[in-house]
Amino acid sequence: MNKMKLIGPFKQIIPMTGLSLKGAISDSQLNIIEDGGIIVENGKIKAIGNFDDLAKRSEGIEIHELKGNHTCLPGLIDSHTHICFGGSRAKDYAMRNAGKTYLEIAKAGGGIWDTVTQTRKATKEELIKRTTKLANRHLKNGVTTIEVKSGYGLSVDEELKMLHAIKETNSAVSADLISTCLAAHMLPKDYNGSHEQYLGEIGEKLFPILKEKGLANRIDAFVEESAFSAEQIAPYFEKAKAMGFDITVHADQFSTSGSQVAIDFDAVSADHLEASTPKEVELLANSKVIATALPGASIGLGCDFTPARKILDAGGALAIASDHNPGSAPMGDLLTQASILGTFEKLSNAEVLAGITFRAAAALNLSDRGQLAKGYTGDFIGFHTDNYQEILYNQGNFKPCMVWKNGELVFDKHKAP
Repeated sequence: MNKMKLIGPFKQIIPMTGLSLKGAISDSQLNIIEDGGIIVENGKIKAIGNFDDLAKRSEGIEIHELKGNHTCLPGLIDSHTHICFGGSRAKDYAMRNAGKTYLEIAKAGGGIWDTVTQTRKATKEELIKRTTKLANRHLKNGVTTIEVKSGYGLSVDEELKMLHAIKETNSAVSADLISTCLAAHMLPKDYNGSHEQYLGEIGEKLFPILKEKGLANRIDAFVEESAFSAEQIAPYFEKAKAMGFDITVHADQFSTSGSQVAIDFDAVSADHLEASTPKEVELLANSKVIATALPGASIGLGCDFTPARKILDAGGALAIASDHNPGSAPMGDLLTQASILGTFEKLSNAEVLAGITFRAAAALNLSDRGQLAKGYTGDFIGFHTDNYQEILYNQGNFKPCMVWKNGELVFDKHKAP
C-alpha cells in the first residue's frame, strides 16, 4: 500500500470543480485554492485544501514540500489523437501549403492511404516505439490521459496489430492510453467490395475480438463524403451499440451529417465540427453529445475553427483535443492549440481549461479525472507561476515543470536529462 503523502504548497490550485458540464463559463466561476496542498494515497486524492491546515492535521503523513511559487491544474486530457502510425506525411504538408488540393495530394500518393501503407509495413514493435515516444512527449506537456485511435490498418489483422501496439504501449508509459477502434476511417483501396460489405466484415470479425481481448471499448467512424455516409454507417453503429461499445464520431469536418449521426446513436462525442452550421450547433447543444473541437486540424489544414463560441453560447458541452496525426494535425501540442482556439473563438480561460480537463474526460466517458477533488485520480501538473492566467497567456510556450500521475511525480523538469 502506498504511503499517504501531502504535496505542496501550491500558490494556486485550480481544481476545476463546481463548474457545469455544458454551456459558457466565466473566469469568475473558477474556484481558486490559495497556498494549497493535495493529499494522495494509493493513487487517489484523499483531501485538498490549505497546505498548512492539511499539514497540521496530517501527523504521520509524508510531506513533499515544493520550493518557489507553483500553480496546479488537473492533468490535461487529450480526447482525440492518432499517435499510433507509421511513416511521415511531410510531403503532403508541403504540397498543401503550395496550393495542392486534397484530391491532387491523394493522386500523388499522399493522404490517409499513404499512412495506411506505411503503417501496414511497420512492425508492432516499431509502432510501440513511435507511440511510446509521442505519449511521453504528451506527458511532459502535462497530458496524463491520451485517447489513441487505430484506423491506419483498415483490415482485421492490421487493425489488431495497431490495437495490440496501443495496449502494450499503455503498459509501458506513465500516461493512460484510451484506445479507440477507427477501422471505419475510409474504405481501403485494396478492398474488393462495397462500403457496406467492408463495414459488415469489420463488425462481424473484429468487434468480438476487441471485446474478448480488451483491446478497445470505443468505436469511431469518419462520417464524410470521402469516407462513409450516414446511411452506410448506421448498421455498423447499431451493431457496436448492441455489443456495448461506446460510440464516437468524426463529424462535420468538411460537410454536415456526422453530428446528426452522433446524436442518433447517443455517441459520447462528435469530433471536428468545423463545417457545422447553426442547425448542427443547436442540435448538439440540445443533446448529451460532447462537441470536441480539434484546432490542430484547422491549423494544419488552414481551415476554419470549430464554432466553439457558438456551441458554448447555445448551451453545448465543448471539449478540446489535439487530433495529433501525421497528416492534418502534425503539431500535437494540446496546450498550444487550445490557447490558439481560445484566441480566435473568444473563449474564457475557464472554458479553455474545462475543454482540456473535465469536459475532455466526459468525452471519453471517464468520471474519475479532469478535476481535483476527493476520490479522483491523483493526476495533476505544476507550473512555475503564482498566477494561473500566465498559462494560456503564453499560448502554449509555458509548459508544466512537474507532472504527477496517480499521485507519483513522473516528470520533473529540473531533473530531466
